[in-house]
This record gives sequence, structure tokens and C-alpha cells, in this order.
Amino acid sequence: NCSVVLKTLHFITRPLSDEEGNFSLAYIITIHKELEMFVKLLRAIYMPQNIYCIHVDEKSPKDYKAAVQNIVNCFENIFISSKRENVVYAGFSRLQADINCMRDLIHSKIQWNYVINLCGQDYPIKTNKDIIQYIKSKWNGKNMTPGVVQPLHMKHRTRVSYRECVRSGVSYVYPTKNMKAKPPYNLTIYFGSAYYILTREFVEFTLTDARAKDLLEWSRDTYSPDEHYWVTLNRLTG
Repeated sequence: NCSVVLKTLHFITRPLSDEEGNFSLAYIITIHKELEMFVKLLRAIYMPQNIYCIHVDEKSPKDYKAAVQNIVNCFENIFISSKRENVVYAGFSRLQADINCMRDLIHSKIQWNYVINLCGQDYPIKTNKDIIQYIKSKWNGKNMTPGVVQPLHMKHRTRVSYRECVRSGVSYVYPTKNMKAKPPYNLTIYFGSAYYILTREFVEFTLTDARAKDLLEWSRDTYSPDEHYWVTLNRLTG
């Protein structure tokens, strides 16, 4: 019962200020377990002017998927990604899950300004207004995807080819003996966080630019590509 969900969980149903109402955020949340934690996270970051893409791991239990769907159905601005991945920790599928949501978000009616990605075990320590004011004050028109040139002890992640394996309920990434070709366009690989706050323009760029597409394809058999993909693209000149 959606009215009971909204009332008992005290979801915010209107913008709390004009500033927030005029600055929409998009969220990508990748989840696979602990429904109660997901609901608490969603309740904490929910605003009616924002938009939320939920990626549910394809290999999650059916009852978990159904429960998430029931919650999502209560909101016009929350949806489950149209394409879902069997997510393997540190595998390409984790990066692909975010990109699947980005494709959906770009085609949404809500004209969001920035996208923030989270996992089901995250929880905010700032309000929606705090986040917006921080973005505006220091990062207006810029991406937050910090990183450094790939350190020597991380080189193995992109030097050899990796494979994902899902077997008997256990999923993992393992290295092969195949050496990888150099990055496309002779790109310098940077290394940083898999978590970001990105402008809408940058998201459109990553989904359409030839360099972004080729780097994505090259990253398909690397270890934890979400920790180099965004930060490397963000360092491109211009």
C-alpha cells in the first residue's frame, strides 16, 4: 500500500526550498541485498524533484527483486534500470550497471543537473540542500572524480586480461596470462574512486564520444575498471 509506505516511512513529498526545487539531482543506486538498508538510504536521499535509477543485481533472489519493485512502483521519479547485470565485484559488470542507468537517466523527462552513484551500503551525512550548495560553491560545471596517474602497484589491473566468473553462487574476477594492448588513443590511465558526482554534459559525453566508447571497450577485461574509467575520461583535455 503506497500511501502507507509514504506515511509510515515519512518520505518527503515536496521540495524543502526553492533552491532545491530548481536543482535536480540524479542518483544511481546499485543494490543486491539488505532491503531494509536500501529503504533507509532511499528515504534519506529522496526528494520529489530528483530522479533515481535503481540497479538490482540480476542474480539477487526473486523475492528481493519483487520487494524492490513494489517500493519503486510507489514513486514516479524512481525506476529500476531497463537492463540489469549479473554484477561481479571488481568486474566490468559493476561499471556496466552504472552505464545502463546513465542511458536511462539521459532519456528521462526530469532535467537533472548532476548524477551521484551509490551502493546499497551507503548512507548520507549531508542533506540534499547541503549537497547542492557544495556543488554550486566549488564544483559548478565540474565533475567530482578525484584520482592520480595510475600508481605502479596498480599497473597489473590494466596490463593483463581479467575474466569474470559466476559459479555455484560465488562470483569473482581472475587474471589470465594474456597481456593487454595499450590504451586507445595512447591515453594516460588515471586511478581513483569508483564513486563520483558528474555533470549531465559529461554523462552525455561518455555515452557518445568515440574515445569514451573505445576506452570502455578496452576496459572490458580490466580489474575494477570503474576505478579508472571516469577519472581517466575526466582528465581529457577540454
